[in-house]
Amino acid sequence: MRVVRGGRWRRVVSQVGRSVAVWAVSTVTMLVLAGILPDFQLRSADGDSATDIAVTAAFGAGAFGVLSAVVWPLLVRLLLLVPALVLGLLVFFLNGALLLLALRLDPTEGGAVAWETAVVVAAVMSAVASATGGALAVRDDDAYRRRLYRLAERRRGSGPPCPAVPGTVFLQLDGVGHDVLLDAVGKGLMPTVARWLATGDRARPTHRLTAWRTDWSSQTGASQLGILHGSNHDVPAFRWYEKDRREVMVSNRPTSAAELQRRAVERTGDAGLLSVDGASRGNLFSGGADEQALVLSIAIRRRHRENRSRAGYFAYFSDPANAVRTALSFVAEVGREIGQSSRARFCKVRPRVGRGGLYPFVRAFATVVERDVVVAAVMGDMLAGRTAVYADLVAYDEVAHHSGPMSRDAGKVLERLDRALALIEKVAEHAPRQYRIVVLSDHGQSPGETFRARYGLSLGDLVRAGCGLPVPRKAQRTHSGAEARAAVRAALRRPVEERGEQYRPSRRHSEPLVLASGNLALVSFPDTPHRMSKEEIDARHPALLTTLANHPGIGFLLVRSEQHDGVVLGPYGTEIPLDRLDEDPGPLKDFGPGAADAVRRTHSFPHTADIMVNSWYDPADGEVLAFEEQIGSHGGLGGAQAKPFLLSPVALSAPVDDATELVGAEHVHRVLRRWLRESNGPQVPLTTEPEERAA
Repeated sequence: MRVVRGGRWRRVVSQVGRSVAVWAVSTVTMLVLAGILPDFQLRSADGDSATDIAVTAAFGAGAFGVLSAVVWPLLVRLLLLVPALVLGLLVFFLNGALLLLALRLDPTEGGAVAWETAVVVAAVMSAVASATGGALAVRDDDAYRRRLYRLAERRRGSGPPCPAVPGTVFLQLDGVGHDVLLDAVGKGLMPTVARWLATGDRARPTHRLTAWRTDWSSQTGASQLGILHGSNHDVPAFRWYEKDRREVMVSNRPTSAAELQRRAVERTGDAGLLSVDGASRGNLFSGGADEQALVLSIAIRRRHRENRSRAGYFAYFSDPANAVRTALSFVAEVGREIGQSSRARFCKVRPRVGRGGLYPFVRAFATVVERDVVVAAVMGDMLAGRTAVYADLVAYDEVAHHSGPMSRDAGKVLERLDRALALIEKVAEHAPRQYRIVVLSDHGQSPGETFRARYGLSLGDLVRAGCGLPVPRKAQRTHSGAEARAAVRAALRRPVEERGEQYRPSRRHSEPLVLASGNLALVSFPDTPHRMSKEEIDARHPALLTTLANHPGIGFLLVRSEQHDGVVLGPYGTEIPLDRLDEDPGPLKDFGPGAADAVRRTHSFPHTADIMVNSWYDPADGEVLAFEEQIGSHGGLGGAQAKPFLLSPVALSAPVDDATELVGAEHVHRVLRRWLRESNGPQVPLTTEPEERAA
């Protein structure tokens, strides 16, 4: 008992000592700022002694610290109804208001500061106090653990004790291809991953790297749905038109994500990968997790305490130091993007896409706000002892779309993501249970200029020309469908629209609907209730299929055939039935192994478009032509976009044996489910093969 009491008193004394040290440093910081900034003074109009000024600074610093600790979380909770991105921008002004209030509470009334100066002073003091407190706590391992456990209590509450078996953290680096990861490791950009993969006489690797192959639709919607829910059946692209519902589905629209998740759960009969004490962070889908934050598929639901899509923002921004640090980094990232895009224009870098408008803010949100909030949420989940955590970090994907997959800009983002991995690894040492960290990607990205930039017209214009319809003199831009843009819209509570929720055909009944998904495009005729056949399309628009198949920017087409069920069309009249692709791949030859299987699988989907269009692909340099405004794209077949990675601890069983290839997101789901079962036993149910489910 004496030992316990003695330890308790030592902790109290240590905590008091750290608080006094932070107070002292904050006081000195306030004095320095008062000496530098002309609109900030700690002296009354009658003049004060140095002692009075110091007392005023000490009182102001103490009052500001107390208000930040007590009032700030209440303010953030009250403002949770405000869009998350707006809340991040309000951080400076709220902090400044707290400083003004702290100075008003001073009985000597010796302090005065202009409103705009208060914002600066409050930001600096919050950052200094956070740095000082963090540095002192890290020096005391016990204090550091207690601080982390206090954060964990906010997540877990009064739940059951943590099991002794290991938990698993799945970290998705959105858009990072297998070869990009290896290149970054070779260049020294990702030392944490390099250490995990270390080889040599003395070094023992802790992780193994496995490449896997996506489905034809190489994008987050299809891949993450398959990984988290075990089925991505009937997801032919990022965007597609469903004739029976007369609706355009968009993978990163909250309503579409919710519907896709519902369909997957109905098809598999299982809630998802994270159904056993799981947490889903920053994803399109929940994975069946009890704990969800920043999940797009629940963004349309009515907010309540147990299930809030944006709860992670409150958990993060409730600490004013976090808020100030992220807000400052946000501003810096906006400036970095403006500088990098200006340099690209000045140096006439090719290929290049427009990076103006709101894009600098979208990029800053993806690379700073989303990253910081998701990483903090994962840390809290680990310290709360959750069994399975899956989080998506979209930073690289957003930058690579506009700067290129192998660009210097994208490389800098990989460096910062590696530091996030190192931080999560460090926190795992203080977690109440052992954790195995699995890192994976949902797809890669293939470089190349846009279809519009190379040929001076969009694919939609080409389709209209093939149908004999008038073509605008100026080619129409196709907006990017990057994942980060949807995350920003969800944070702002603005729906992601794509020609409205319901599509109504025009009076020109034969006018087609063209939807782009990276270097994959889908052409539909909304007035026809069924999937049109090649024969029907030829009868209505005799020149359309020939125009598309012979265009140098198009690799191949997939259409239904009344004679052969399905056929792949290529240039010079090439027409190959799907059941003959293995012996004669025709235009699929350059797209690598597995292309024929991917095309056949998509052909079997109920909502496959009338015409599926895959762009040209150059196997020599890996380039494709995006039908969107992206110079790093994904969504179809061709190059690195279809080759993501799976980085798993060697303590887990091998994903596949040497004779088996890891193909498709559904296969990845079964591997991850097997790993959870290895750690947590039969409470994690096994999944059945797709063929068994269909039967």
